[in-house]
Amino acid sequence: MLKQQLQQKLQQKFSPQQIQLIRLLELPAIELEERVKHELEENPALEEGKEITDEFEIADNNRLDENPSGETDTDLSLGDYLTEDDIPDYKLREIRERSEKKEDIPFSVGQSLNEFLLQQLGLRDLPEKQMKIAEYIIGNMDDDGYLRRDLSAIGDDLVFLAGEEVFTQEIRDVLGIIQDFDPPGIGARSLKECLLLQLDRRGKTPEVELAIRILKNYFEEFSRKHYDKILHSLTISEDQLKQAIQEITTLNPKPGNSWESSMETVMSQVTPDFIVEAINGELYLTMNNRGIPDMHINHEYMEMFQNYTANKANQTSEMRDAVQFVKQKLDSAQWFIDAIKQRQKTLQRTMEAIISLQRDFFLTGDEATLHPMILKDVAERTGYDISTISRVSNSKYVQTNFGIYSLKYFFSESMHMESGEEVSTREVKKIMKDYIDGEDKRKPLTDEELASILKEKGYVIARRTVAKYREQLDIPVARLRKEI
Repeated sequence: MLKQQLQQKLQQKFSPQQIQLIRLLELPAIELEERVKHELEENPALEEGKEITDEFEIADNNRLDENPSGETDTDLSLGDYLTEDDIPDYKLREIRERSEKKEDIPFSVGQSLNEFLLQQLGLRDLPEKQMKIAEYIIGNMDDDGYLRRDLSAIGDDLVFLAGEEVFTQEIRDVLGIIQDFDPPGIGARSLKECLLLQLDRRGKTPEVELAIRILKNYFEEFSRKHYDKILHSLTISEDQLKQAIQEITTLNPKPGNSWESSMETVMSQVTPDFIVEAINGELYLTMNNRGIPDMHINHEYMEMFQNYTANKANQTSEMRDAVQFVKQKLDSAQWFIDAIKQRQKTLQRTMEAIISLQRDFFLTGDEATLHPMILKDVAERTGYDISTISRVSNSKYVQTNFGIYSLKYFFSESMHMESGEEVSTREVKKIMKDYIDGEDKRKPLTDEELASILKEKGYVIARRTVAKYREQLDIPVARLRKEI
């Protein structure tokens, strides 16, 4: 049975301008610099440098305020030329993802892992078929040097690409050749195989042979640190086990990691977005705008636009198209200038609020002086939405007298002590870490024991909360911290 009914819904939609501004807020300093360079290259109406004369006013200019509505005013000066469907190109431009290409960043490129392996392959005298298989295997390796694809799947691909049947055993044989390449452990399909490949290249000492036996027959027990089971099964002494474990711990679990590309190395360098200096008990905030130039509207484009609109009585279709193009570029340029200003204003107000809440830390650098602070606290001080504060704090760094910190470092939840005093969970985690660092590794502290220790110090905390904090500190459970 069909039924008709009316529904009233209230929906909030972001305009393209708002989405672009959100993306700009999320960009760290080095990525914003590239975005500005790209905009200057793409838009001829946008120029680098300070405005010398009075800025031109653009009709239909969508100015950004702290709470942009996304609505546009009616363009009276261009009403005769543009219809409602003639939307400026910045609205139609594809939203750039955060992973923009950094093709213009100069960097030195070293030899990649793939190139290094192919170079070694070229030194081998192999039949053409084996050479093709080897090249395909190398091309399918992950950055850490592992081959995680099933050999039968590689065989299916080779049948399709080479047009001839390739058996799994043939692929396995070629893989064995590649696993003899440097670095040791390359081409492994599991951690166990990677470690064994490296041990096979070492001298056949009693310690190495025992390490191979442990990995081959007791890998599960070794990975879980069930040393008692290994000692009992192999009837060996603790000293022998220690020496074998020492051999294993010197191996490289990810042999391909030393061949990280220079591009990734360059992009992983931290560029602070803010600089906070403590001078004679006073704090001074500076925005790191070193890579962000001043920008203004190109005067020639504005004059061109004014000349076109002044002669609207004699407009041809070509001139109408020219007016539309120039107007789009001017709109886009002015919007980008305003968006950058709005971004800088938002970042500065957010950082000022964080400094106000964590003043003691910025003056002393003592982690114990950090106060509990969540996104809501900063949002209330700035007047921005919590989601805006979250985007601002993401991938942003501040340089202080005591080092460079991620903005996320200053955020932590609070908990109450038995006395009723409110403390940061960071303080609790620091105490936990200190006790774990100083524990007897033969008998590590369990989560229950850590909870008891914290309770004695006045921190009322449940065992499951201890487990959560331990995981956040990337510390394994007591069983995996055990040493012999």
